[in-house]
Amino acid sequence: MKVPRGTTGSLEFNMTPMIDVTFLLIIFFITASHLSQQEVQFQLDLPQAATGRDPTDNETPRVTVHVLPDGEVHLGSEKIGGDELARRLRFEHDKQRRAGQDLEIRIRADRAVDYQVVEPVLVACAEAGVWKVSFAVVRGE
Repeated sequence: MKVPRGTTGSLEFNMTPMIDVTFLLIIFFITASHLSQQEVQFQLDLPQAATGRDPTDNETPRVTVHVLPDGEVHLGSEKIGGDELARRLRFEHDKQRRAGQDLEIRIRADRAVDYQVVEPVLVACAEAGVWKVSFAVVRGE
């Protein structure tokens, strides 16, 4: 770079764009860490499974439904009823279809929860047209 002649001021780099990018990266990583922790925010005693597989496809959009020991159903961190759950799952499914992707539903249910509490969640998934449903479990013997 040619230094112009006749200038009396000092030459400095403009650091504003670099500071802007740094703040954007900080905001991105804070948001990403918050969203990754949202899936496991409820401490549940998950059922044990002798067989199963680790999730291999991290690219598929996933919605987590929590079923608490007292029978409450939460979509993400929000308590939700059966009709509202089906409506929101249908909305998410349609949104992902328009984007050309499938939607996966992960059900995290406490091992003390009866099947009659989990069944409406499965029915809501079927009504929404979501067929890729998985259950979160811990590996047992």
